[in-house]
Amino acid sequence: MRTQVCIVGGGPAGMLLSHVLARANIDSVVLERQSKSHVLERIRAGVLEHGSVELLREHGLAERMDRDGLVKDGTLIVWHEKDDFFIDTARWTGKRMMAWGQTAITEDLYAARERDGGQIVCEADDVALHDVTGNPYVTYTKDGANHRVDCDFIAGCDGFHGPSRQAIPADVRREFERTYPFGWIGIMVERPPLQKLVYAYHPDGVAIASQRNPRLSRYYVQAPMSDKPEDWSDERFWEALLNRLPDKLANQVETGPSIEKSMAPLRSFVAEPMRWGKLFLAGDASHIVPPTGAKGLNLAFSDVFYLSRALIHHYVEASDHYLDCYSEMALRRVWAAEKISWWLTRLLHVFPNADPFDEKLRQNDYDQLLRSEPAQHALAYEYVGLPFEK
Repeated sequence: MRTQVCIVGGGPAGMLLSHVLARANIDSVVLERQSKSHVLERIRAGVLEHGSVELLREHGLAERMDRDGLVKDGTLIVWHEKDDFFIDTARWTGKRMMAWGQTAITEDLYAARERDGGQIVCEADDVALHDVTGNPYVTYTKDGANHRVDCDFIAGCDGFHGPSRQAIPADVRREFERTYPFGWIGIMVERPPLQKLVYAYHPDGVAIASQRNPRLSRYYVQAPMSDKPEDWSDERFWEALLNRLPDKLANQVETGPSIEKSMAPLRSFVAEPMRWGKLFLAGDASHIVPPTGAKGLNLAFSDVFYLSRALIHHYVEASDHYLDCYSEMALRRVWAAEKISWWLTRLLHVFPNADPFDEKLRQNDYDQLLRSEPAQHALAYEYVGLPFEK
């Protein structure tokens, strides 16, 4: 098989890249290790930055989002025995965000690529990348048969555990990581969400009330990494959540049986560079952020914006300027998202064995938000999503 761009990974990053390239008449093949049904059943992020919302609209993928999604003008932080604070993105930036689940986005992407005749190979096993600095090709097996895809470029959109990042030599690749001693136990429930996305700081740990659509809610509570989803009955979860929320919000929560329950570890991770020869990394293949701040999917989409623009300029404008600066440009936005995600994680979580000095600094950070308009403006600017570089 011959194609212009071989995309490894059929999650939202890989599928959006394939869709955008197709609209510019650039051929691609998507290789996905899992089955289509497995990909579509994965429960992931649900808050879209302004730039992600506009990207989906620009490429004809927003009809369902605009109809069923929840417009989001900021996020409420409630703090045990302190005043509430609202990250007022609408006031300080004039931009609107959207609560809209990744599952629905991925469904729309698969539907669009199938409608347009996109080449998607699911259940592709033993994917391997070859000669990425020369004449690149990708091999895989399916149904016991060996296959090869020759291409001009490879886009590694295959997540943290995929083969793409490992194709960059170890003496070239630089990895930066910070792990956290806790995770989030999360449940999905078919009940209307609270009107605002809420982060609640409590001495027992953070609680989060998030939104997926007007009839679907996502809730989280901080828990030790040693905990497993089966350790948390619905009754235990609701008790912890409602205890960590102030009464005025707890009384608004509509509880019910969970339809999904999972444990989300928290990790900060960046691999540099994001380009090696004709291989380009995008999404979780290169970076992971803790879910505080909901930057993961949005970062993947910003990578797709930069990479699709670079490839379109290569094929349509015969210019490699954006290919040459892809890694540098994408990483600036990656590190900005890592910083705000780390800062919010440190602000809102209870860290085991934290010393009193750190606790005082954390409380001072929150007090600054309550009293300083420049601090409020700066947080809103980063939270709504940095603009894409020209």
